[in-house]
Amino acid sequence: MSSITSSAQYQKKLAINRLGLWLFFASDAFMFGGLLVARFYLLGNRRLELEQTLGLIVTVVLLVSSFFMNRAEVMISKGNQKGFQRSIIVTIVLGILFLAGVVGVEWQTAHFQVNEGAQGAVFYMMTGMHAFHVLTGIIFLLIVYRNGLKGKYTAEKHYAVEASANYWHFIDLVWIIYYPALYLMGLI
Repeated sequence: MSSITSSAQYQKKLAINRLGLWLFFASDAFMFGGLLVARFYLLGNRRLELEQTLGLIVTVVLLVSSFFMNRAEVMISKGNQKGFQRSIIVTIVLGILFLAGVVGVEWQTAHFQVNEGAQGAVFYMMTGMHAFHVLTGIIFLLIVYRNGLKGKYTAEKHYAVEASANYWHFIDLVWIIYYPALYLMGLI
């Protein structure tokens, strides 16, 4: 098989994979959007009593992780394996810190429980679904990192890195919308 045929097949497969990923994002956006609508429908203009400093810290951690994920993608696109590996590890660590902040601290210190009316249901569902997506993103990044250590990505062929970066940025975007909706908007 010629390299031209192989390259054409790779490009076709790449286009199909990209379309599938964006369709997944669209369907996931409806789910996250539905939770956001539920927040305002059930709680109106009432702000949840949450630890503002912690909310800001976990948000900054997640935003910084997005910077390092972008850096990992840029590094591999330039063939810089070491830079890719360092950046993706930092992204993974920051993702774990985000999870620890939300699930390990915020869930334990919230002034309400999951079974305490609409505020508990809304808060734990919104943050829980987002935390689940962060966790799956971390697992995805660990697989990509492992494959990177095995030399499976090149400057020309690194779709898994691109896909994991897009997924990571998507869940960061969701949090950028959720953070003000949960922590900042509304009257106390």
